[in-house]
Amino acid sequence: MATVFKPPALVEPDVVTFGCRLNAYESEVMRAEALKAGLEGAIIINTCAVTAEAERQARQTIRKKRRENPNAKIIVTGCAAQIDPAKYSAMAEVDHVLGNAEKMKADSYAALIADAPPRLQITDIMELREAAGHLIENFEGRARAFIEVQQGCDHRCTFCIIPYGRGNSRSLPMGDIVNQTKRLVANGYNEIVLSGVDITSYGPDLPGQPKLGQMVRRLLANLPELPRLRLSSIDVAEIEADDDLMELIAHEPRLMPHLHLSLQAGDDMILKRMKRRHSRAQAVEFCQKVRSLRPDMAFGADLIAGFPTETDEMFENSLKLVEDCGLAYLHVFPFSARASTPAARMPQLPMPVRKDRAAKLRARGDAARDAYLARFVGRSLSVIMETATLGRSEEFAPVQFAAPQAIGAILTAKVSALADGKLIAAPI
Repeated sequence: MATVFKPPALVEPDVVTFGCRLNAYESEVMRAEALKAGLEGAIIINTCAVTAEAERQARQTIRKKRRENPNAKIIVTGCAAQIDPAKYSAMAEVDHVLGNAEKMKADSYAALIADAPPRLQITDIMELREAAGHLIENFEGRARAFIEVQQGCDHRCTFCIIPYGRGNSRSLPMGDIVNQTKRLVANGYNEIVLSGVDITSYGPDLPGQPKLGQMVRRLLANLPELPRLRLSSIDVAEIEADDDLMELIAHEPRLMPHLHLSLQAGDDMILKRMKRRHSRAQAVEFCQKVRSLRPDMAFGADLIAGFPTETDEMFENSLKLVEDCGLAYLHVFPFSARASTPAARMPQLPMPVRKDRAAKLRARGDAARDAYLARFVGRSLSVIMETATLGRSEEFAPVQFAAPQAIGAILTAKVSALADGKLIAAPI
């Protein structure tokens, strides 16, 4: 019998992702482009610059990957690499550094297999005026898919370095978003998450200046087969003026009842020193208004502990915000000074104070989460499976199963208990 020759399977690049959901989306684009260029077995580190800790972890990972893979080509990209390319180019473990614009281009990876590949490919991110769409097929190891709808940020919060890594705000055309979503839904994804740096700033750079709500309405109208659509982090200063989005929140069951708010603090003086565009009262009023439109809405929030000049009284206002806004899920960060930002030049609090306040905020958040989750005990929930035994409800509640289920499937489950911050359930 003749032997049928089978070419060896291609070794996909190893992509390590730090940071936000937008980075997760971009990592899938990079994986596909690097493989098409012939960079088999390459290691790509997609960095984050939100905190000094995120950068430390990235550098630690780079060194670890080099020890484990002495002959692999290591490529570093992402926000930290864009902001300070010299730092990463100077690392002996690193072969190439790509900017945030370059990492999304096929030509960048093709250049890396040339006879004399460039060590640095970086352009001025502030010069970009458009966001390029990319069609991807799958998300490795994920039950939901992320879609980039917007890039960059026009605001300059005093603590934030991200605009210098991402550039100014640029929106994806609605047609590109619809086409990408259709492809992923056709490949079996039952939940899509709209992602960006500042998604509530979507649209003013596009013809007709559509707002986020208009884009979401068109997306849902064009994809009646999409069961679940979720928004990533939003800004309360922008969303309340979006009538279409508020209408969808109130009446569209496929838009998930879960909003993650970029709040950062609960004290007006700290918000002013952060150069945020909302007040404490606006945040509380927004949550109350949304709950009046949709009583089952769950809120998460980003909060920074120990911002420069924060007093005990100011911090107490952030602690109280958890209850006043009815927050169920917190992302808490001890303040991390980023070089070249105005907040880095303000009077700094001792690091032990920042860490202690972060721990108190997390404890308050854990208690609020458990109190929120307890209301689901004895109820039935619609759950999408993230792993064989862990899923998420429409409200983003974590749901644990004893028996394995199909990853990516949406099922109805009866909740029997709450343990370790998760609901315990079984399929009905």
